[in-house]
Amino acid sequence: MINECDDSALVVNQGVEQPPIVNPNAAALFKKRPQRLLQVHEYVEGILAGNITILSQAITLVESLLPAHRDTARQVLEACRPHAGKSVRMGITGVPGAGKSTFIEAFGSYLTSKGHKLAVLAIDPSSERTKGSILGDKTRMENLSIDPNAFIRPSPSAGSLGGVARKTRETIVLCEAAGFDTVFVETVGVGQSETAVHSMTDFFLLLMISGAGDELQGIKRGIMEMSDMLVINKADGSNIDKAKLAQAQYQSALRLFPVPESGWEPKALTCSSIEKTGLDDIYAQIDTYLQLTKDNGFFEHRRREQARYWMYETINEALRDDFYHNKNIEQALPDYEQQVLDGKADSFAAAVTLLEQYYKLK
Repeated sequence: MINECDDSALVVNQGVEQPPIVNPNAAALFKKRPQRLLQVHEYVEGILAGNITILSQAITLVESLLPAHRDTARQVLEACRPHAGKSVRMGITGVPGAGKSTFIEAFGSYLTSKGHKLAVLAIDPSSERTKGSILGDKTRMENLSIDPNAFIRPSPSAGSLGGVARKTRETIVLCEAAGFDTVFVETVGVGQSETAVHSMTDFFLLLMISGAGDELQGIKRGIMEMSDMLVINKADGSNIDKAKLAQAQYQSALRLFPVPESGWEPKALTCSSIEKTGLDDIYAQIDTYLQLTKDNGFFEHRRREQARYWMYETINEALRDDFYHNKNIEQALPDYEQQVLDGKADSFAAAVTLLEQYYKLK
């Protein structure tokens, strides 16, 4: 310890007293306040007026799993349906690394420059461990996210089949009612989710890249058969020749498939999302497809078939929810699950027993 001396040159001054906080209640101002749940007519009026904030709130309501929100969401959807159905719905998928987000920003900006209003429903994969999602599509689509004629809605896949959000189709209805004439549904990648996206869109685009091995073996035949167009992205720089070769290979492969019910022969094209090349050809082919299918009646036929498909899907979902939210089943399920895990019960036998209990309760 240093002894103090009267003649010491070391002088320690008192610290400066800190001024009081400008607003002692400032911390309370930054606390997240509970959002007021709007009335049904407020949601509907806001959506029809093109209010993006209310549209976003309505989508959150539709995506909510809370029972208290379901009835309100159903009423909002029913009121919006007469104003929906007038857009062109496009499903966009592709292999990982194909540049889906970059392509969507480039082609989306191309469409808005032509006067279209675009809604992008980007499905982000949810973690199987934490159930969380990054929801980073807005950061990857910097220009499109600030375009006044575009609306980007990232949604977590929430563990649903292949990453397709459970309420995507209802979200499409809300976006159409809000005045968007083009809707993109971006999937998380090649997988089973494409079947669900195909069942809710009018045009299905498969995005590929060249120089990634044997391209023809890189995807499932079923996905190619569903595709109305196959686009080889990143056709720029030293990759142009490879992209053209891949285009020729894919076009030859597409000719081996039977002609679809639509009467449309799928095309293979190239583009560069960075250099904005090939977008005119893609737009022209999509327009030709829409004209053909509307003239031969397939466009409306497909919409009606999709409506029937989603009727059954809604029934299946309602039955599944009713089963798992039954109080007696909720109580019995953990015990049967543990028996199966311990090897004391057969999984099929346990399922049959639970179903029998459920039906007896009905």
